[in-house]
Amino acid sequence: MKQTLQLFTVALFTGALTLGGYKYFEESPKNKFLQTEQKINYTPVNFSGTNASAMETDFTIAAEKTVHAVVHVKNKTISKQPTNIAEYFQGGGQPREMIGSGSGVIISPDGYIITNNHVIANATELQVTLNDNRTYSAVLIGTDPKTDIALIKIESKEEFPFVAFGDSNDVKLGEWVLAVGNPFNLTSTVTAGIISAKARDLNKFDNNPQSFIQTDAAVNRGNSGGALVNTRGELIGINTAITSETGSYVGYSFAVPSNNARKVIEDIMEYGNVQRGILGIQGANINPQIMQQEGVIESEGVYVAGIEPGSGADKAGLKKGDIIQEIDGYKVRKFTDLIGYIGSKRPNDIVNVKVIRNKNEKSIPVKLFKLETLEIDELGIEVKNASPSTLKERGVTNGIEIYKSLTDDRVQQSLVGSLITEINDKKINDIDDVRSIFSSQNPKEQIKITFVSPNGQVNTYIYR
Repeated sequence: MKQTLQLFTVALFTGALTLGGYKYFEESPKNKFLQTEQKINYTPVNFSGTNASAMETDFTIAAEKTVHAVVHVKNKTISKQPTNIAEYFQGGGQPREMIGSGSGVIISPDGYIITNNHVIANATELQVTLNDNRTYSAVLIGTDPKTDIALIKIESKEEFPFVAFGDSNDVKLGEWVLAVGNPFNLTSTVTAGIISAKARDLNKFDNNPQSFIQTDAAVNRGNSGGALVNTRGELIGINTAITSETGSYVGYSFAVPSNNARKVIEDIMEYGNVQRGILGIQGANINPQIMQQEGVIESEGVYVAGIEPGSGADKAGLKKGDIIQEIDGYKVRKFTDLIGYIGSKRPNDIVNVKVIRNKNEKSIPVKLFKLETLEIDELGIEVKNASPSTLKERGVTNGIEIYKSLTDDRVQQSLVGSLITEINDKKINDIDDVRSIFSSQNPKEQIKITFVSPNGQVNTYIYR
């Protein structure tokens, strides 16, 4: 009994002590201060102020605008498959029908569709399927392999949904975009990403730079020719390529800028071919080597390494050593920025070029002149007419100039800038002479070419 009484007394004392401590801390002024600290205003995760609203991008409007205007393009080609060793080496074989597919974008209510050249190349029949499963036969209007752009058309008494062009020069790094197409025959697929880079050059050959929009929107086989659109549903690019070791999307995709694609198809519709205008300079990206050798202090821009005689750049007064930093107000950080912008212009267009010359800024209007070239597939080169000053410089009276190398072999031979004065012992005065010779040339016959290198050395080669 005595032990029980002791336990009761201890419990009673402990309870009183606990209650007293609670009352003390509950009413203490120090605790009031802590309560005041706890009233700090924290921003809840669903805050809808002006800064957070910029992150709330709605893709549904852009998707709805474009998904019905992006079509599934199927092409039928006939190829011969060798059935024995003789046919493999000598050509021939059994005809075989093959079906390929890609995407296209309707750009007008009367059924004009822009797509990639490689989607419709060598097609004997083209078929277009809309998002509502309507199917039409399409005809090829024109194509430009250089930019990988093609124009086809479908006919109907009803108007088609279409996508309006946006200004690809105005796209910004980090801007949200949608890729719309038909990857792996999965029709009407929409993926999202951001602009990862602008004026990206993928070409490994010399003197043939390209300018793509790079995004991280998922693009796979079948997306080629599809739309890259901004959040307003405006067409800012034609999805064209991916870079991947597996052949499938690994995080990078590339689109032809809409300004360049639009210019190509307008040229095809108006002239039947693409009208290319050029400044007439040899340019290079500024790098540490140029900065050291030429005493350049600017770290961005295009260094003018040479001027083509008689060109717009020559007549306007551009000079070797100038550093191009802007064109029509658009920043030029590298050569592909310049090439991409010029690619959206035509011969006789005037562009304002801002250069740094002797540490001073100059704004120079330059009229673009027409570049007439001819690709000689048999030789893997592209040629242009040589200027009189170039012929005089080399000590010859006739010839055409090698403008580009189109294959790895020709790149390694460093033929760009050389003159072709004779083909099969016939004098060559212009590219029309070349067309005439190769139109009657037997593909199995050898071709004899006489070159004059930039240093004046004459060489003759025989190609088989």
